[in-house]
Amino acid sequence: MNFSVLVLALAIILFGLLAFRQMSALILAPVVTIFVIVLSGLPILDTLLGYFMPATSDYITKYFLIFFVGALFGAVYQFTGAAESIARTMGKFCGNHFVAPMIMCITGLLTFGGVSGFVVFFVVYPIALQMFKRANLTRRLIPAAISAGCWTWSMTAPGSPSIQNTIAMKSLGTPATAALIPSLIATLAEFLMIFLWLEWRARRFTAQGRLFYDDTLKMQLSPEELEERSSDNLPHPIIALIPIAAIILCFNALHMPVETSVTIGILLAVALMFKKVANINSWIEVFNKGAADSGSAILNTAIVVGFGGVVEQTDGFHYLINNLQNLSISPLVFVAVTIAICAGVCGSASGGMGVAFAALTDTYKGMGVSLEAVHRIGAIAAGTLDTLPHQGAQITLLGICKLTHKEAYFDIAVTQILIPILTLFVFIPLVSMGL
Repeated sequence: MNFSVLVLALAIILFGLLAFRQMSALILAPVVTIFVIVLSGLPILDTLLGYFMPATSDYITKYFLIFFVGALFGAVYQFTGAAESIARTMGKFCGNHFVAPMIMCITGLLTFGGVSGFVVFFVVYPIALQMFKRANLTRRLIPAAISAGCWTWSMTAPGSPSIQNTIAMKSLGTPATAALIPSLIATLAEFLMIFLWLEWRARRFTAQGRLFYDDTLKMQLSPEELEERSSDNLPHPIIALIPIAAIILCFNALHMPVETSVTIGILLAVALMFKKVANINSWIEVFNKGAADSGSAILNTAIVVGFGGVVEQTDGFHYLINNLQNLSISPLVFVAVTIAICAGVCGSASGGMGVAFAALTDTYKGMGVSLEAVHRIGAIAAGTLDTLPHQGAQITLLGICKLTHKEAYFDIAVTQILIPILTLFVFIPLVSMGL
């Protein structure tokens, strides 16, 4: 193996190992970045200032408002009791059964409705927490249930407004519904596999005696998070759902920016449920909590994006991109492998797709592969190796859920690496058969 590529592989392994040792991303990302810089022979300070910090700050510039309004919305739903109201209603609907898969369905529908995955994290977590508490299920499954709905079938299905679909459309000139029939079949297969896995794992944890209250977890929940209100003090579930419906309507039907849409949702939530919080001072505390959550969440993600910004400047990264073009495998498999590797190195599905399409689109065309097939394979494959432990979104979600990689990452890996890979094994044969 080329030494410069070996450096990148070692960096990703080191990132994963230190993440499992519970090192903060704010320390982890700069440490591993410096490791890559030194072994790649780049100037340390110039590279940090010229690539690491600009990539980090660019991400904050682009997405801070999304994180900010999403965290505020989540805090409002937690402290007004709106999240608990929805959780109780959903619990009654499913009889407190299939709770983990139900959370996956909720997050998936919100994401498919156009709500940013990072906004969904904050909105759904308090709902998931209450549903898991009422069903007495271990919190270890909450991150997998939430992120599986955000980053799998809802992001890669035909017609999804996801960034993966958007990048493929712009890069290849294909429609959002590219390869419609095989895409629908593959999406259904992926949904069913994740649904069954989450339910099986929930039952297995319960049989092992791992329940909601678990003293072995490193981070315990605060009394405020565990507080359960009387039914009389909760907003009606329909009232609680109106701001969420408004966000989806504003974003999809009225085509407002996501920041504006969520802000409208916040204003509606405050107006409709103002009396559910004691007084003005308590409302200030609610918004302070949301603002603090948004700051830590975006920093944890942006700092990992900074690592990716440095990786893209290394000889190893360019060597890898150039040599991927020489792989002698089936054209459809070639598309999947190249995009998955790029996403893994970047720690980002969208970043990996952008790099792969910029470098390899002409190669894909030259191999005679249907661009609609490339579109869908790319969307699915980008959502595989991007979920290695150094992915910023997972670090953010684990922080929101107060869980560590050691406690929750296994189910994330199964639902968002293994099952999407199996989905490719469904999609590629269908396309090969001419569907």
